[in-house]
Amino acid sequence: MSKSNIPDKTTPTTPKTTWVLPRVTKNLHEVYTLGRKLGQGQFGITYHCTHNSTGRTYACKSISKKKLLCKEDYDDAWREIQIMHHLSEHPNVVRIRETYEDSFFVHLVMELCEGGELFDRIVQKGHYSERQAAKLIKTIVEVVEACHSLGVMHRDLKPENFLFDSVDEDAVLKTIDFGLSVFYKPGEIFSDISGSPYYVAPEVLHKKYGSEADVWSAGVILYILLSGRLPFCADTENGIFRQICRGRLNFQSEPWPEISYSAKDLIRKMLDRNPRTRFTAHQVLCHPWIVDDNIAPDKPLDSAVLSRLKQFSAMNKLKKMALHVIAKRLNEEEIGGLKELFRMLDADNSGTITLDELKEGLQRVGSELMESEIKDLMDAADIDNNGTLDYGEFIAATVHLNKLEREENLLSAFSYFDKDGSGYITIDEIQAACKEFGLDDVHIDEMVKEIDQDNDGQIDYGEFAAMMRKGNGGIGRRTMSSTLDSRDALEIIGNGSN
Repeated sequence: MSKSNIPDKTTPTTPKTTWVLPRVTKNLHEVYTLGRKLGQGQFGITYHCTHNSTGRTYACKSISKKKLLCKEDYDDAWREIQIMHHLSEHPNVVRIRETYEDSFFVHLVMELCEGGELFDRIVQKGHYSERQAAKLIKTIVEVVEACHSLGVMHRDLKPENFLFDSVDEDAVLKTIDFGLSVFYKPGEIFSDISGSPYYVAPEVLHKKYGSEADVWSAGVILYILLSGRLPFCADTENGIFRQICRGRLNFQSEPWPEISYSAKDLIRKMLDRNPRTRFTAHQVLCHPWIVDDNIAPDKPLDSAVLSRLKQFSAMNKLKKMALHVIAKRLNEEEIGGLKELFRMLDADNSGTITLDELKEGLQRVGSELMESEIKDLMDAADIDNNGTLDYGEFIAATVHLNKLEREENLLSAFSYFDKDGSGYITIDEIQAACKEFGLDDVHIDEMVKEIDQDNDGQIDYGEFAAMMRKGNGGIGRRTMSSTLDSRDALEIIGNGSN
């Protein structure tokens, strides 16, 4: 694999090869208590852990630095953290909470899924009904489509890497383990063999593959869901690989004669040995066997860049400026994925994105917007009105709004505008901020009137927080700082440096 996709890092004060994170963190054990072991992988062990102040429970993946033998291993661990943050808003991706590092381990604290692996449920059930299997594979392929939209290839999809969030029958399925995942550009070809033997695509074995390999792996999972058996198996690893390259599917033995033609048709199209004609994730989701009520999605998922630019363009100027302030204080691991998207769009490596580069980049990921529509989105994000998007403007316009859930980010943004520390943002302070950002033609009186709920002519923190959370697609469980419960408050105080 080309290492050109690995983001640059700030070199710590100690030798670079001994640290994964570009910043010093607290000691994990000051904040969390580790409990029983939940699972073990090649590089690390996952533990049940409890937040010392709030009593809330999480999972902690502790990666042993003894097993990180070279710079590439350290870069891989760093990339895994960035990708998890990059995908963290998806409801079927396990959410990373924070990271810690000491001399011996890198710790990833994340959402706890207590329902066990999909693999174990398949073993327990034998195989799923077609309706159950369709529901599960739809979730899995929706994650694949989201990953590809965000410029990420998972490269290790298998039942062991999907967990249920609870033991309930209707529990939510979550994708885990992005240790082999990579950032990629549309059309980019990889040559390193990566994945798990039973699930790897034939083109991976031929050392010439792209994101289509993820759909193959999902097709193998679907075959297993419906039959309880592997489509390609042998006594040795080389034997498995020979079976994969032949690609002969057994639909004759039980239970296949009872399974619908439509299900088998979808499997054939996902396990097409030719990646050029293999179904894309979107085509899978449009297949009649998957589609609910015969209504197919009319177009592929918007790319992350496009959907977030649309959301940003609809914001008022104060909210846009606040997102710039918040984006500047986010940790490197939280915005590393957006850095890769910026690099993908910045074709000439100039450090800015032009209208033509944005248009070409959006077309590469399936956008069909007219040039005038793209220009409108770009103008909305180009806060200094110089005709291009610089890195800061791009990050502010595309950072996912779940970052607003963190109270410390809202407090930081509010303090930026409240220069005199009065506890209110005045019209004069907004005018001063607009001047700093190079904004003109801002109807400040109208904007304040919209935000000012008690009509006192200024904006207090509660009004500011409500404005920031309004219209964020489900974000906004709390609209006022006073509604924080004691556990939330303790957590914010305890994690202020993270």
